[in-house]
Amino acid sequence: MTNKFKLFMMKESDMIDLGIMRYFLVSEVIQSDAGKFIYQNKYAHEILARFKMTDCKSFSTPTEPSLKLHKDDEEREVDNIYFKEIVGSLVYLTSTSPDILYVVSLISRYKEKSTEMHLNAAKRVLRYVKGIVDYGVFYKKDIDVNFVGYTYSNYAGDIDDRKSTSGYVFMFNSSVISWLSKKQQIVTLSTTEVEFVAATSSASQTLWLRNMFKILKNEQKDPTIINCDNMSTIKLSRNPVMHINVHFHFFQAFMQGKEDRVVVL
Repeated sequence: MTNKFKLFMMKESDMIDLGIMRYFLVSEVIQSDAGKFIYQNKYAHEILARFKMTDCKSFSTPTEPSLKLHKDDEEREVDNIYFKEIVGSLVYLTSTSPDILYVVSLISRYKEKSTEMHLNAAKRVLRYVKGIVDYGVFYKKDIDVNFVGYTYSNYAGDIDDRKSTSGYVFMFNSSVISWLSKKQQIVTLSTTEVEFVAATSSASQTLWLRNMFKILKNEQKDPTIINCDNMSTIKLSRNPVMHINVHFHFFQAFMQGKEDRVVVL
């Protein structure tokens, strides 16, 4: 299929085959018989140099434990453009570093009015990047289709509006293929509800990925397992008597009608 696509594009437009991909935008690719390794060593060094963090001390975590950022009108503001440049640069790194996605999503909420507290959190991420410049994502060659998802959330984590954050990650044959960290649109009233909203996002992404695998002739025959760590949420997804916001009844209907394709554990 790949060869047919290349021949089609070369025929329809002015394109040539440059061989095995080694670079794509700001990502580097190492291809071998075992699989493909994608990382951003060169780009990571560039942004460290850009923000004068080349000689900084590296940290083992991208953020302090239980970090809580918030708006503070009394704290000294910092250069807004400088802060936006750091956040924007880190966004590009999330394509091969899922481990910084949550904190990058967190600091990006304060781009319009950033203070020293927000800048320090951003520089902490850069210090973490200093220690993982050679890290990336590895996609192992494997014939079997083993597709599984994990969903999680932090309850009322935003101090300013008490909204929670949804997160998920999907693995394909032990390789990360899709990940998300995003603040929820509604204020949930319990850990059950916040996990239910997060699971809804995961279910929607599951459908999209399964359809994509089908198009690529690699359809998953068995149900997709989505791991959720809240038993009440699992019960809620299967019990029509229990209700929350109508918008998220998509997940309930999804579970009731699509259990041949998805299993929530």
